[in-house]
Amino acid sequence: MAIPFVKKIDVEYGRVDQVSPLIRRVIANNPGAFTYTGTGVYIIGKGTVAVIDPGPMQEDHFEALKRALDGETISHVVVTHSHMDHSPLAHPLAAWAGCKVYAKGPAIPTESEVRMEAGDDLTFRPDETIADGWTAQGPGWTLEAIETPGHTSNHVCYALKEENALFSGDHVMGWSTTVISPPDGDMGDYLASLEKVRDRGFSTIWPTHGPPVTEDPSGFIQAYIDHRKAREAAILERLTAGDETIPEMVTTIYAAVDKKLHPAACHSVLGHMMQMVKDGRVTTPDEIPGVRSTYALAN
Repeated sequence: MAIPFVKKIDVEYGRVDQVSPLIRRVIANNPGAFTYTGTGVYIIGKGTVAVIDPGPMQEDHFEALKRALDGETISHVVVTHSHMDHSPLAHPLAAWAGCKVYAKGPAIPTESEVRMEAGDDLTFRPDETIADGWTAQGPGWTLEAIETPGHTSNHVCYALKEENALFSGDHVMGWSTTVISPPDGDMGDYLASLEKVRDRGFSTIWPTHGPPVTEDPSGFIQAYIDHRKAREAAILERLTAGDETIPEMVTTIYAAVDKKLHPAACHSVLGHMMQMVKDGRVTTPDEIPGVRSTYALAN
């Protein structure tokens, strides 16, 4: 089953859009290969509000958020994970508002020649470390933390109880698949986390990048899972055909994908490969599997 991507979104940077009765969104001007049209910052509630993923440290974006929040009280600044397009503005916004930053905690730094994501926010530390089931409340709104490791080890999604909605960060994106970059990213954790949020039966998914998923969100997540299973099958097929390295496999498996994205694809394939080595289906002579390692099917 192909993933039924949703890509259409009306963007004006710095504008405040009321996207549901309880949700407003301001999009930062940081479009790119991994951020799509930019980082969507979500404001939950009215009067006393929570802000999810304040985004990059850009002065014009910070000023746009201040205008959007003028006259309101920010009770919580919450972060899905510590990448440079999500977390850098969290502490400056919280300092301006006089509140705390809530998140899972620091991730595992990922240093690689193929790293093409926005990058790790290595200085990020939350004021309060949260875990699965943590909640925050305000007038008419309730947020619940759902730990979803996979894209990063510290990734957390947030459920908005009153609208049965999921703020998915980079765990599920309507416009694209998600990069899994070891060692911080873990494919086994990612698939388990997808199943976890799929089974909650959310009515809407609000990714940090791109438009919401409103049509059969659970089916959309299942298509995400099926896509990963198909990638795994394609990797095993390339090993059977005699490919030994990840770059060889990516050339064939991702032939229809822009070559500028092949380095990131190498890391996603590495995520699959590490999981299959762990499962005993694939072998490598290297103690720690890498993009340049050689691989073979296990006997």
